Amino acid sequence: TTIDDVVVSKIAGIAAREVSGVDALGGGGARMIGNIRESFGGSEDVRQGVDVEVADGTARIDIAITAEYGVAIHELAEAIRRNIMNAVERMTGLSVERVNVVVHDVKLPKDESETEDQAALNQGQA
Repeated sequence: TTIDDVVVSKIAGIAAREVSGVDALGGGGARMIGNIRESFGGSEDVRQGVDVEVADGTARIDIAITAEYGVAIHELAEAIRRNIMNAVERMTGLSVERVNVVVHDVKLPKDESETEDQAALNQGQA
């Protein structure tokens, strides 16, 4: 059985998104391209921000995330590692050698009045 890197990337991307405290995957450029793709009706790419190398029954995974403000980033990274390793090993039978987590950004909570002002602007333009 051969398992392609794309399959492992999808599993890792979904597993990372399942962890509470992950706002998005990918760095700024990847998120921008993802937003553009979605605005044209494209589906979300679950592999965004995930880089995988599979060789000799072993997977090495690098994942880039944006964390939600207020979470303990070191605990979040460990939860992401654990969830990805469990999912990939369970679903593919591959041994996961490493999961590197890079936190590119922190999503700050939006000011309540700013959110209401933006919603009013959007309604006025419709």
